[in-house]
Amino acid sequence: MYKAIIRPILFCFDPERVHYFTFSLIRNISKIPGVKGLFRGLYLIEDKTLERELFGLKFKNPVGLAAGFDKNAVLYNELANFGFGFIEIGTVTPKGQEGNPKQRLFRLKEDKGIINRMGFNNEGLEAAIDQLKKNKGQLIIGGNIGKNTQTKAEDYTKDYLDCFNALHPFVDYFALNVSCPNVGSHAKLNDKDYLIELIGDVQNANSKFDKQKPILLKIAPDLNDGQLDEIVDLVKETNLDGVIASNTSTDREGLKTTQKRLEDIGNGGLSGQPIKSKSTRVIKYLADKSNKAFPIIGVGGIHSAEDALEKLDAGADLVQIYTGFIYEGPSLIKRINKALLKRS
Repeated sequence: MYKAIIRPILFCFDPERVHYFTFSLIRNISKIPGVKGLFRGLYLIEDKTLERELFGLKFKNPVGLAAGFDKNAVLYNELANFGFGFIEIGTVTPKGQEGNPKQRLFRLKEDKGIINRMGFNNEGLEAAIDQLKKNKGQLIIGGNIGKNTQTKAEDYTKDYLDCFNALHPFVDYFALNVSCPNVGSHAKLNDKDYLIELIGDVQNANSKFDKQKPILLKIAPDLNDGQLDEIVDLVKETNLDGVIASNTSTDREGLKTTQKRLEDIGNGGLSGQPIKSKSTRVIKYLADKSNKAFPIIGVGGIHSAEDALEKLDAGADLVQIYTGFIYEGPSLIKRINKALLKRS
């Protein structure tokens, strides 16, 4: 029903407006008695075989929702009813910010992709914490953190630490977002020496809490082999808990969308089916090069159960969906988990 009726209607309207409309719709419908049970009955699969243990956490199943969908942690309790094993909120920055000027979100229907240049639009740290205090404990929550756009280079680390320290009691793991192409002046975040410094400072802050939280690094899909070698060395050198591969891409090669349309859209990060092979290549390279020395969360272009299995076969331990959730609907989570059960 989603792909036949709901999606065609939603796709008639501006993507960002549809996003907020859908949020309101899910939140309000979920308040109706019996709807939560209906959603869980339709989409949720609970089976011990699906459980995964990773960096000290037990995931009900390996299918998560990637950061960027529930930026302000306003819908994770309701989204849990669709069968996710974990949800990553954010990207959260210390201060709320509007992000880049609109229009900044575009569908590439022919390619089953999305281009966005949102620019870390979010309501800020305190707003996210207020929402996370409502956590009903239904599943694991990750906190994706970043810097404010206007932050000076010498204060980048402070932004990450402010988010890390404040969110620490409320999330189960952290993702350091250093690879988003839509935030100005982020070149420093791609420098290995700076990343070693940043990770070290965050780990030092982590050690001061009674219970440490896993810290992962979210990387771009456009890295070459030499840069991926640096990531492997970086993880080994810093004892990082894992990697999320990958973020959105700036590459436009091989798209069915016309060049004119792409020029009209302009810059931004590409997600969805067009980056499936790129992210899978990154996952496989990291897993093979490191001899599977660290956990990998695979994300990028998962629109079917087969796509998810491909990521897991390449070396991912968990997977996340985002664009696939928009194009394929909530049944995608169930289809992936059913495919995993058939394999077991």
